Amino acid sequence: MRIARVVMEDKRIAWCEEREGRFFRLKGSLYEGLKATEREVHPARFLPPVDPPNIIALGMNYRGHAREIEKPLPAEPQFFLKATSSLIGEGQQIVLPVQASAEVDYEAELGLIVGREARNVDPGEAHRFILGYLCANDVSARDCQFRRDVQWNRAKSFDTFCPVGRLLITGLDPLDLGIRCLLNGAVMQDSRTSDMVFDPFQTLSFLSFQMTLKTGTLILTGTPGGVGFTRQPPVFLKDGDEVEVWIEGLGSLKNRVVRQS
Repeated sequence: MRIARVVMEDKRIAWCEEREGRFFRLKGSLYEGLKATEREVHPARFLPPVDPPNIIALGMNYRGHAREIEKPLPAEPQFFLKATSSLIGEGQQIVLPVQASAEVDYEAELGLIVGREARNVDPGEAHRFILGYLCANDVSARDCQFRRDVQWNRAKSFDTFCPVGRLLITGLDPLDLGIRCLLNGAVMQDSRTSDMVFDPFQTLSFLSFQMTLKTGTLILTGTPGGVGFTRQPPVFLKDGDEVEVWIEGLGSLKNRVVRQS
């Protein structure tokens, strides 16, 4: 199922299913079960598919990315938290913040949504706790991340630094999907999820032994090689840029970049 959360013309929020570019109203709730209807609707605008209680993200989870930063592969998932206030949806603007606008980078990522509370989950059972997948962009202020701070919270959590796609896709096999990032139409990242060090099931299992994963938690599973700060010369986001994340089976996430006034 291809699920969207939309604002209707009468301002009400509703769940819809996308079918070949058309949208149909869904009955029920996201975490307790949605049922299809034949009632076609015309959304006024799209919201992020989820309103997560936590956003957890992985660092250095693609072999290609580890190579480009010349680091050994991690022995276990390396994770950090992003502020939930950084979440934005398809078509909303990524804002370059006044305090850290010079070295803002893109990171195409596969996001997953925890469908029910998870604690101490075996890797073989992890798929039962995943509701679905979406496109995401782990936008990062590299100067804060690597030089100005001793941790990553600020670098990853500025407002608008977590764009997610408009569609949440259920029933998808995440283990070998194409993933790309395009900047103004030029391909910057081009890989497959099979290059992950820890696949989504291993990741959810590991995290569930560290903390209780609340229903609706958004997990970003890491970014492939090709990020801006590793390039010579470095490539950072600037006012007027368009960033697109494409993932096979999920579609695209596009956001414009603007400088904070």
